[in-house]
Amino acid sequence: MDLQKQTVQGHAGAPAAELRASDADRDRIADILREALAEGRLTADEHAERVEGVLNAKTVGELEVFIRDLPAAHARPAAPGHPSAPPRPAPGAIPVEADSNVVAVFSSARRRGRWRPGRRLHAYAVFGSVEIDLTEAIFEYQQVVIKAFSVFGDVQIRVPENVSLRGTGGGVLGNFEADTLDSGDPDAPVVYVDGWAVLGNVEARPKRGKFVEDILDRVHARVDRKLRKHLDR
Repeated sequence: MDLQKQTVQGHAGAPAAELRASDADRDRIADILREALAEGRLTADEHAERVEGVLNAKTVGELEVFIRDLPAAHARPAAPGHPSAPPRPAPGAIPVEADSNVVAVFSSARRRGRWRPGRRLHAYAVFGSVEIDLTEAIFEYQQVVIKAFSVFGDVQIRVPENVSLRGTGGGVLGNFEADTLDSGDPDAPVVYVDGWAVLGNVEARPKRGKFVEDILDRVHARVDRKLRKHLDR
């Protein structure tokens, strides 16, 4: 019993860097390295060397060494204790009709940069590819729905790390994958991805190191405007 107590106390008092790394820890670091390679921050040789090191790392501290010069290593973690975003949009919050459509038929289509996604966007990839990049988008609404359809095609959706992301979908001989992401602020925008892939691919995930710093300021300002209009009536 005394030995068990000592072991528990020693584990509780150990610095986080000295804790044994889990498979989930390695997957997180590998994901950051993959994003860094895609963004051109790492060469192919550097990426391969670091991934090999990640696979051989024993502790959390050893893992962190491989990303300490990357932006994602310095991102602020989400604040604990806040309620998570609901799995579906609030009833009546999202219109049935799409605000805009992105279509690629035997071609490619992209939405990226400083654009306004609206409340609902539909993406169709038929023997083509669609890229929807929200990392620099101007969010005018707190809830955004993206309906993605892929038939022998590919739909890639990227969001900044300081929004919440929810996904619902499936595939027929295809792949649907959407990471679950929780923002550190319950008032941050929530992106809902509804996807269906037929012999194709639909993927939604955060882009490491990308943040929309003024999202919450816009949300709060919009709430203040609505409140003032209500009081003026």
